[in-house]
Amino acid sequence: MRSLFIFPIFHALFLTFLIMSQGTIAQSLINETCKIFAQNDPNIDYNFCTTSLQADPASQTATLQELGKISIRLIKCNVTDTRFYIKNLMKNEKWGSYTKQCLSDCFELFSVAIPSAKKAMKYYSKKLYSDTNVQLSTILDDATTCEDGFKDKKGVVSPLTKRNGDTFQLSAIALSALNMLQTGSN
Repeated sequence: MRSLFIFPIFHALFLTFLIMSQGTIAQSLINETCKIFAQNDPNIDYNFCTTSLQADPASQTATLQELGKISIRLIKCNVTDTRFYIKNLMKNEKWGSYTKQCLSDCFELFSVAIPSAKKAMKYYSKKLYSDTNVQLSTILDDATTCEDGFKDKKGVVSPLTKRNGDTFQLSAIALSALNMLQTGSN
């Protein structure tokens, strides 16, 4: 009778260990991957990378391929949210005409970035990595173009600096994952 009781406890402990070790392995993959990304690309901050990827619950058991997918999903959420944020900023009357024009330009850029993110995910899922690269690079460029627009006039401060930086870094992370998959160095 006693041995029947021990078996379920042993089984439960083993399953708990297995689940915890998978999480540890995934966490290690995120840490190591982000370390490599940050070392190879000065535009990627290690802490931003790990925090961003860990924010998705699927990352706890993810492979490198899945981390790439997660990063593209994060980009899609980011550009969609940023577009909505810009739309709300444009309603504010406090902006000068130059800033309003920059916001309008950024709104258009992020409007284009949303379908680019969707295409990137579609291409990535089909392992069409060069097509994925084009879409991700476009999003990265859109964020840069948006931010640079505010810098063209002295004294104008971008209300989108953090969001553009986040979009840029998320795109750089996805591009780094893509590059790592293409070169097979995972």
